[in-house]
Amino acid sequence: MVTSLTPQRLHERLEAGEPLLVLDVREPEEIAIARFDGALEIPMQEIPGRLGELDAAAEIVVLCHHGMRSAHVAGYLVENGFTHVANLTGGIDAWSL
Repeated sequence: MVTSLTPQRLHERLEAGEPLLVLDVREPEEIAIARFDGALEIPMQEIPGRLGELDAAAEIVVLCHHGMRSAHVAGYLVENGFTHVANLTGGIDAWSL
């Protein structure tokens, strides 16, 4: 099951040092405009071929620009055996605010 995580809650959890993997599924040109420091950057279309780079046991927070693509990727991860997956509500747009 995919959960939603607000930008405020993600910030709190990162500040607390929780071991989260932030997965940014935006395109490189989008990331160049607003980077999420420390995120693993894999464009959405590359996810199927790069699943092996992700730890299925890790807690993963997926983000994109507004949260739509990341919601699709988060669902795909769950369908492929990932058990701790969250979507960042509002994406990098909400995070930036």
